[in-house]
Amino acid sequence: MPDVPADRAALESQIGDQTMVDVFAKVVAERGAEPAFSDRHTADGTGWRTLTWAELYQRARELAAAYIAAGLQPGESVAIMAANRIEHILADLAAVLAGGVPISIYNTLAPDQVGYVAEHANPRIVVLETDDHVARWALGLKREEILRVVTIDTAVADDPRAVAWDDFIASGAAALAGVGEELAARSAAVTPDDTVTMLYTSGTTGQPKGVVLTHRNIVFETTSSLSTSGIEEPGVLVSYLPFAHIAERVLSLYIPQFNGGHVYLIQDPSLLLGTLQEVHPTSFFGVPRVWEKIRTGVTALLAAETDEAKREAVEKAMAVGLAYVESQQTGQTTSPELQAQYEQADAAVLSTMRALLGLDRVEWAASAAAPMPIEVARFFAGLGIKVYDVYGMTETTGAATANGPEGFRLGTVGRPHPGIEVRIADDGEILFRGPITTPGYVRRPEATAALLDADGWLHTGDIGSLDEDGFLSVVDRKKEMIINSAGKNIAPSNIENLLKESPLVGHAMVVGDGRSYVVAVLTLDGEIAPVVAQKLGVEAGSLAELAQHPVIRGAVGQAVEAANARLSRPEQVKAFELLGEEWTAESEELTPTLKLKRRVVSKKYADVIDGLYAGGE
Repeated sequence: MPDVPADRAALESQIGDQTMVDVFAKVVAERGAEPAFSDRHTADGTGWRTLTWAELYQRARELAAAYIAAGLQPGESVAIMAANRIEHILADLAAVLAGGVPISIYNTLAPDQVGYVAEHANPRIVVLETDDHVARWALGLKREEILRVVTIDTAVADDPRAVAWDDFIASGAAALAGVGEELAARSAAVTPDDTVTMLYTSGTTGQPKGVVLTHRNIVFETTSSLSTSGIEEPGVLVSYLPFAHIAERVLSLYIPQFNGGHVYLIQDPSLLLGTLQEVHPTSFFGVPRVWEKIRTGVTALLAAETDEAKREAVEKAMAVGLAYVESQQTGQTTSPELQAQYEQADAAVLSTMRALLGLDRVEWAASAAAPMPIEVARFFAGLGIKVYDVYGMTETTGAATANGPEGFRLGTVGRPHPGIEVRIADDGEILFRGPITTPGYVRRPEATAALLDADGWLHTGDIGSLDEDGFLSVVDRKKEMIINSAGKNIAPSNIENLLKESPLVGHAMVVGDGRSYVVAVLTLDGEIAPVVAQKLGVEAGSLAELAQHPVIRGAVGQAVEAANARLSRPEQVKAFELLGEEWTAESEELTPTLKLKRRVVSKKYADVIDGLYAGGE
């Protein structure tokens, strides 16, 4: 057995044998009267409904009693397909209290994928929110093993197992007196090595894999993450990513149970900017695409500013902001002169800009799930916001490395959390070892064996490097690295991030494996492209029309040239095609976490790609 690192031993001593049941009970005891979760599902849909921690606990116990009365046994699963709302939180917490295993499932999974998950996870209770969710479960609900189908804003006709949410909760409240002792016994019987959830990764290829996560995984991940972030007090958060996403679960479900934070739940990510401006959170997490969209919107507003003096003032202030944030990186210092310049720029310009975005109270901001384009990070640094890039995967219970107040370097994903070991394999693959690594995949022993080696190292499938101060940089997915016909290794995400710096470009995928040069398939940004088009004197039509307009194609061509100027010759894009449609999770090119499905795009647009190489290699 390998020696246990000292920082891991210290954390494990601090954590002891806590489970998430213990953590939940503790926050209720200490902060029961404080707000826990709020959502928009009020009678008129305009205000917020809120449950305190004590109210949340009581409702969760009632629901857990309903689960038990329905026949749920310890270790059996509860599948949840719903948006971010209080009912989703309750369905999850109640399953844990009853000794069960909650499984949040992506709302965008196709019916056959849902059927696969239902067969694989064998849920005994299914919670569905909408008519669309019921339709997606058409195959899954055929399983006779399902005891109850609980519906929130929908109904399932001609199914004796179906019950409305309010009726199910009421039955649980009535049953609580009778099953209260059993519920308490089940909660007390939960151990650190029991499964706390299973997450079916959206995946960029093939059917989703079920990742098992234990109470030990979650408690250690949350404790180590809080240590790195420096967050000590309860905060205010906005939850908008799916709870099938490990980052959203850690940040908006598990961490609040540790520190008693208040989470505002929104069911539609399109409401994010408005909610930020209303709530003004103290912490904010976004996948890179979210940060890119915010940056693009601000850039478009700045470009539309006709007052030259105002625009220059903003540019100067942001240059100071960038210099200030860069000076706070590990190994650098902030001079008194720069400190004074930043305070002046912040008071005059930057604080107002952050307030307009709703990010003025943010003490901790982060990005993960894909490489954060350095220019996007630098843009927000210009606003005085450090976006801490973190790195991990569902199989590492979320973040394994992170930047934070005690260690920060732009362009990296930080250093390992306390207690986590990292090393770079001989072929450049990033490996992790520690209490955050999954025990394995559900009913996939061959996949588990490929993930975890005999020495306990988890193989991420990503290529990376460590600098002299221990900061990790991620190059690209091991399987997605392009090797051209001359044998040159090329990281596609680096090229794609440069292409997406243009506000016109929504998504980009570069191709070149086994070829003599690189080509790109691009899409327009559906929100920003029409605005930019009008500024260029092009009457905004459909995206398909804009993609064919010579002015827009010329502007995109200039963006490609600008990217090429920052790339080595083998990496440069020699030809591109601008598509007339957007890529979304619903249109299949992206995963629910907005990662590119390269195989899907390559197959769907094979004729386009072949056309880009038709001129000869």
